[in-house]
Amino acid sequence: MTVQTLRARLSHTDIERLVNQSDPEARALAARKVCARIAVDGLSDKERAMGDQILRILSEDAADLVRRALSVTLQRSTHLPHDVAVKLAADVESIAIPIIAGSPVLDDADLVEIIQTAESARQIAVAGRESLSSMVVDEIVAIAEPEAVGVAAANDGAEFTPATFNRAVDRFAEDPDVLERFVDRSILPPEFTEKLISHISDTVIDRLAARHALPPQLAVELAEASRERATIDLVDQGGLAPDPRRFVQQMQMNGRLTPSFLLRTLFRGHMSLFEHCIAELASIDHSKAWLLIHDAGPLGLSAAFKQAGMPDRILPAVRAAISAWHSLEVGSGGGRDIARFRKLLAERIFTQFQGAPIAELDYVLDRMDVDQAAIKQNGDRIATAV
Repeated sequence: MTVQTLRARLSHTDIERLVNQSDPEARALAARKVCARIAVDGLSDKERAMGDQILRILSEDAADLVRRALSVTLQRSTHLPHDVAVKLAADVESIAIPIIAGSPVLDDADLVEIIQTAESARQIAVAGRESLSSMVVDEIVAIAEPEAVGVAAANDGAEFTPATFNRAVDRFAEDPDVLERFVDRSILPPEFTEKLISHISDTVIDRLAARHALPPQLAVELAEASRERATIDLVDQGGLAPDPRRFVQQMQMNGRLTPSFLLRTLFRGHMSLFEHCIAELASIDHSKAWLLIHDAGPLGLSAAFKQAGMPDRILPAVRAAISAWHSLEVGSGGGRDIARFRKLLAERIFTQFQGAPIAELDYVLDRMDVDQAAIKQNGDRIATAV
């Protein structure tokens, strides 16, 4: 395409619109047409230089409409001069975002500077680009707003190194909304997946397991944890089985009377179920298990625990849970009081004892949200067996 051809394709009306000082809309229409001509391949060096000068003039136009026409029309073009792209990226948000999100002429240094100096919307535009080098991703994870980090986490075109994955977990360990976005990636390193598990909700864990190939041992552990959660939830909803001894024996036959199951049982206030579990594991009568568990001194529970083969590491958490259970009364208000009791019990346990295992802590915190909703909704359908 020659300059003459370029000129020929701009009508007299286009030229008038482009220089019209009083009609921004007309200048914007003409600018769009000029930019479309300049964006094509095949111009000579001289023609390209002339086009670049035209673009620089348009980028100085006082009307936002004209500069936005330039930004939107050339946001994906390799023919946008670098200095013009940088200028537009620093313009008002409606003009800057298309360039930041899509311009191939912005380099890593430009993008890092935007992350370091710009507000959340521009950081998000960087994080959502089609491809991002590890250098830019490192900067996003280190200092960007959480919303931008979440966008980068879900962006398959963002190059995460092992160190950057770890930095994301360290920075957002208490912000699952950000970490859960990693599940949307097509591929996750197995070692990062294992770390991610302890920071995301059960629902997202299920999505993670369905979407990504998990290490075999981790998959087994997740399946077991899912069964435990389901069992406790069923007890929450329907109360203890009519024959708790048989119920517990069946669980023991299936190898499901695990330390984590016993902790979750206690943390949800199912004391009778816990007693039957200890009795089954220790091969003693329920009445004897009851006496040992509720012994006011330190020896009875320790003896029952040892005979049941439970690990000493969870004994302090169990002791704190039993103490909290004895300090509360259920009340006679039906499901609403049950929900309140469970919520207060969990709060008191975690106040008295800070060493509860993370997985059990996360489970109980999730269930506390359910209890709070039940309290607000006057949850009479909640089970009354504690």
